[in-house]
Amino acid sequence: MKSPVHRCRDPEHGRGEHGRGDHGRAESRQESRAGYLQAEQRIPISKDIITSSSASAMWFIRDACGIVCAVITWMLVLYAEFVVVFVMLLPSKNLTYSLINGVVFNSLAFLALASHFRAMCTDPGAVPKGNATKEYIESLQLKPGQVVYKCPKCCSIKPDRAHHCSVCKRCIRKMDHHCPWVNNCVGENNQKYFVLFTMYIALISLHSLTMVVFHFLYCFEDDWTKCSSFSPPATVILLILLCFEALLFLIFTSVMFGTQVHSICTDETGIERLKGETGKWDKVPCWEAMQAACGGPFSLSWCSPFSGLRCERRPLEVLEEVPQGEIIEEDIIEIPLY
Repeated sequence: MKSPVHRCRDPEHGRGEHGRGDHGRAESRQESRAGYLQAEQRIPISKDIITSSSASAMWFIRDACGIVCAVITWMLVLYAEFVVVFVMLLPSKNLTYSLINGVVFNSLAFLALASHFRAMCTDPGAVPKGNATKEYIESLQLKPGQVVYKCPKCCSIKPDRAHHCSVCKRCIRKMDHHCPWVNNCVGENNQKYFVLFTMYIALISLHSLTMVVFHFLYCFEDDWTKCSSFSPPATVILLILLCFEALLFLIFTSVMFGTQVHSICTDETGIERLKGETGKWDKVPCWEAMQAACGGPFSLSWCSPFSGLRCERRPLEVLEEVPQGEIIEEDIIEIPLY
């Protein structure tokens, strides 16, 4: 392993000032070094060697677009809550109908918002920034012949199946995509919560859409002034908007839910399919992949966004510990064969 020459002063902006001038020579040197080993000897390091930087800490991405989309998501759910409760259920003369539908809808809405919060505030599997140092690589105790890949954008050692997110400015383990609606990447640690979020949003959309249809039928048979506490024009406008919202999000979240379940069962992420990286690892069976994504054997905890929730706090200096030492210049580091 060559000793490092240049230090990367800003992990988010690539090399230092001296590294830019020799960029062409560095690339040719890396290509020649990459051809040193035979193809079967270039073994990427496992994703289990490099752990996430803040797996049990609060995680939040300061992205303006993502924050706006997350706020809009909560406002749309609260709007549906308002129409369902104050326009359809409370004015209803059937107390049993109002109680059952009110409990079901509010339970699903609560689980949807809780899943959204967990997906947004859970570390998706971020690799520590700036850990591409000689000291850190030596501490991994890799086998001779293995190849270590460095991300040139965040200067981190990329484990197998990790990709860099330009919004999170980090390499994310098993990154599927960056979703602005949850203001976070969907990765190894929070994919379950994203799946639950799409599932519960689809369920409350279907439930509210069904209630809107029955409410229209009931009001057509009865006097409009008796089936709602609002005026007839306002009631019609509120119900039409809710119907449009429910239909739109039912289609969108159902497609996303099916896509995520398919990704889990086939053990390949969306970005891996997009880049044509499938078939480069040993895939696990569908049921084992579902258990790994949902946190264990099949149980009711699969449907709970509160599973694995801890209230413990770690010191701030532990949450984002950057290994000491100079950043290695090469993007491909070979472990010597001796």
